[in-house]
Amino acid sequence: MQRNIQEIIAQMTLEEKAGMCSGLDFWHLKGVERLGVPSVMVTDGPHGLRKQKQGADHLGLFDSVPATCFPSAAGLACSWDRDLIGQVGVALGEECQAEDVAVLLGPGVNIKRSPLCGRNFEYFSEDPFLSSEMAASHINGVQSQGVGTSLKHFAVNNQENRRMSVDAVVDDRTLREIYLASFEGAVKKAQPWTVMCSYNRVNGTYASENEYLLTDILKEEWGHEGFVVSDWGAVDERHHALAAGLELEMPASNGVGERKVIEAVKSGKLSEEALDRAVARLLNIIFKAVDNNKENASYDQDAHHRLARVVASESMVLLKNENGILPLNKNGKIAVIGAFAQKTRYQGGGSSHIVPTRLDNSLEEITKLAGDSAQVVYAEGYDLENDAIDETLLQEAKRAASEAQVAVVFAGLPDRYESEGYDREHLHLPENHTRLIEAVAEAQSNIVVVLLNGSPVEMPWLGKVKAVLEGYLGGQAVGGAIADLLFGEANPSGKLAETFPVKLSDNPSYLNFPGEGDRVEYREGLYVGYRYYDAKQLQPLFPFGYGLSYTTFEYTGITIGKNEMKDTDTVEVHVSIKNSGSKAGKEIVQLYVRDIQSTLGRPDKELKGFAKVELQPGEEKSISFTLDKRSFAYYNVELKDWHVETGDFAILIGKSSQDIVLQETIHVQSTVPVKKTYTRNSTLGDLLSDPESAAKVGALLQQFQESSPLAAMADDDHGDMVAAMMKFMPLRALAAFSQGALTDEKLNELLAEINS
Repeated sequence: MQRNIQEIIAQMTLEEKAGMCSGLDFWHLKGVERLGVPSVMVTDGPHGLRKQKQGADHLGLFDSVPATCFPSAAGLACSWDRDLIGQVGVALGEECQAEDVAVLLGPGVNIKRSPLCGRNFEYFSEDPFLSSEMAASHINGVQSQGVGTSLKHFAVNNQENRRMSVDAVVDDRTLREIYLASFEGAVKKAQPWTVMCSYNRVNGTYASENEYLLTDILKEEWGHEGFVVSDWGAVDERHHALAAGLELEMPASNGVGERKVIEAVKSGKLSEEALDRAVARLLNIIFKAVDNNKENASYDQDAHHRLARVVASESMVLLKNENGILPLNKNGKIAVIGAFAQKTRYQGGGSSHIVPTRLDNSLEEITKLAGDSAQVVYAEGYDLENDAIDETLLQEAKRAASEAQVAVVFAGLPDRYESEGYDREHLHLPENHTRLIEAVAEAQSNIVVVLLNGSPVEMPWLGKVKAVLEGYLGGQAVGGAIADLLFGEANPSGKLAETFPVKLSDNPSYLNFPGEGDRVEYREGLYVGYRYYDAKQLQPLFPFGYGLSYTTFEYTGITIGKNEMKDTDTVEVHVSIKNSGSKAGKEIVQLYVRDIQSTLGRPDKELKGFAKVELQPGEEKSISFTLDKRSFAYYNVELKDWHVETGDFAILIGKSSQDIVLQETIHVQSTVPVKKTYTRNSTLGDLLSDPESAAKVGALLQQFQESSPLAAMADDDHGDMVAAMMKFMPLRALAAFSQGALTDEKLNELLAEINS
């Protein structure tokens, strides 16, 4: 339906316009009934619909309508499967339509700076490229159903500790290359209807009032067409936030926010044109939701549950499989040990907590799939309500394990260990989970550990078990998916979207997380996740991109479309891969790029492409990747733009970030040369390394060597020292050592000539 938005705004009073920029209540936007502007509903996600029931608590945390609970983002990202995540988005959109929800609040794309962040289970990855690709697929899936999304939390929200007041201090290059890049790709590729600002400050300014983020970058540079909504309670001063580019304050402020906006407009502190622009963005999305609303919409709960099972199995990561203990045989006695097998942890705590339409029981699903030829016995092993070691439960577990051919131990992190609102303090499993694994190892050598957790854990017991299946938080069908993988009904195909460190102190943010008081400094800079482990040559427990399969894959060749390219061009990379094993399976082909020689610090390699390919035994396929300027670029803070240094780049194909199997080289020519400006404090070495200035400095250097007392030293045993001194000598010092041969006037003339 065509509407004249500006005409509607022209008919609105100042009070109505200001009112639209704040919520009606906890979950609804305000409408203007007399002008045909309805109130629409937004509600939590992102891995399921959390819509408050009528009359429930105002947060709706514990009494929301049943909905399909899919794996949380930490698991979804390990699928590395754009199409599959798009299917999840479609299902979420269908459920939103059935519940008359206009916008689903998600996905979350904040970078996993530290494994301690209590909300990491809601975020995709430590890598911005993988995160943005996953988010774009999620957004496109949801919005294909006429339901909006809210990309969150913008920006630099990487901890729960003091999240509403902490100031995240990060340099501009790191901000652009790591923390904003995960949002940028999603905005440009998928145009989320809304973007949600974060609670924290960014370099001294609240995200809700940060014009640089909300207007300069998000709206003007990236071209976001929707509106910005605050995280619930994130607004400090409403009129400042609106001026900065935050259109909607949530939840309702009981008139406080509206009054501040009205007063700011009347006093001239805020222009009414700025208010009108905000209202226009709101109206565009409101009417988009209205026009796409599907009356009497419904969805197939059984079909969505089946999808959730497939997604969970595709998202789990096989970390260890010694002697091919998995898949299990469906005969003999199998001991299933650990309370998580009966009461499976399938999601995290906080605003994303879903009431599932149903919930698979892992023990029941294992028993069902094992069939009549196998005997499945169960032992509780530990009390889920606390960390205390129960010797009686341990002895029962040991006895069950000793009498079986194999023991499957369920362990992980209980709800109280990780949630929105607080961060973890360590990477340990609960003491009773660790002790259970050790106790079972005393009685049984064939042990499979199934982990249920939202983020990495330390594994001091790893050498005592033969297999580890990382299940993450796999949603309501997690039990069935685990059974499918254990018995080989599905072949593991997930790979880690984050690095698992050996110990917490190995993590790059260890010394600067969560900061001091209301200030956290991102001193590790660009070196987040695998970028840090590569630079330090530090071996992680399991690297980014790692995961095993029940089959094997052979990478048989790589070809690049051209040997040279300009940074304005694109290039095709073709990789051939073969299933060299005996089972059908899926492999995630990863493409990394390395700047072979750079004049500034760059990570050893960065993910720039990936593809998940399914292969039958003996089948071979060719996978194509397209690389463009951003595949080779860094963010140049002086240019305030992405820039490619002319030079050679390595194209690396890997099974993980640390298992590179193919490599080729391409020369990239920059079309935007960086013009350097030299001053009295520029060093001689810098001028000599620049071909344009080296020739002009040559004569000066000859004159200096003839007149300076340092020249005599250059011919004896001090030659190396003199050369080093001169390399890092600023021009002003060169003049001082020239004994008057190089005057200030001559120096200024030389600089003017060089800089011209």
